[in-house]
Amino acid sequence: MNWDQIEGKWEQFKGNAREQWGKLTDDELAEARGNREQLAGLVQERYGKTKEEAEREVDEWQARM
Repeated sequence: MNWDQIEGKWEQFKGNAREQWGKLTDDELAEARGNREQLAGLVQERYGKTKEEAEREVDEWQARM
């Protein structure tokens, strides 16, 4: 699934993202509104990961959707 599809159906995918990254709040996920860069930034910040690690996690999550 491409990122445009995820962004367009974010309300449906938000729950999956919450399961993947439990430290992210519902408000943070709502604020991200499916924006890939913003989601990766939140993962990086909350989990203390490098930018590359966070982007890789988001890419792997996307591939499973």
